[in-house]
Amino acid sequence: MKTDLEHKLTASNALRKQRMSNCNYVIKHNLIKELTHIAFSVSDENHFKAFWALEFICEKKLKLFTPYLADFCEILPNVTHDSALRSATKICLFLAKSNRRKNGITLTQEQEHQLIENMIDRLIQDEKVASKVYAMKALFVFGKKYDWIYEELKPIITQDAFEHSYAYQASARNILKRLK
Repeated sequence: MKTDLEHKLTASNALRKQRMSNCNYVIKHNLIKELTHIAFSVSDENHFKAFWALEFICEKKLKLFTPYLADFCEILPNVTHDSALRSATKICLFLAKSNRRKNGITLTQEQEHQLIENMIDRLIQDEKVASKVYAMKALFVFGKKYDWIYEELKPIITQDAFEHSYAYQASARNILKRLK
């Protein structure tokens, strides 16, 4: 028997208004544990819709996601659905930025390395442009702590830049300019 959250996810679509509605519903009813369970169950038919809501939760209240970081880092390589992957890489960007802030979320070194490895994989694999752009930006942030990342990032972006959309090319140029 489906829960109210599962029904809500099933009935939703990719419209921002509905994704935000699901996010607010989860926060209001304290259902983040149930939401992450659905999102991290890659065989669940609604796992990508759960990731949509999770992305908004992480954007609004990233600290709510802290208890699920280890599971997120473990499941990340198994996320293959394009819509889930876009949201997952954006969550990685939020985590990277928060990890740099004084009062942000603190990732363990192992979690940092898992995220970095996954973001590099996303850049070199055949993924949608949005996922690659979020991965590139997250790696740039992590590179402020681990300078070896910039050495890896520069040739990947340079080689890949002109095979993608103008939006990707603009992001690549921006990152490359900042790497100099």
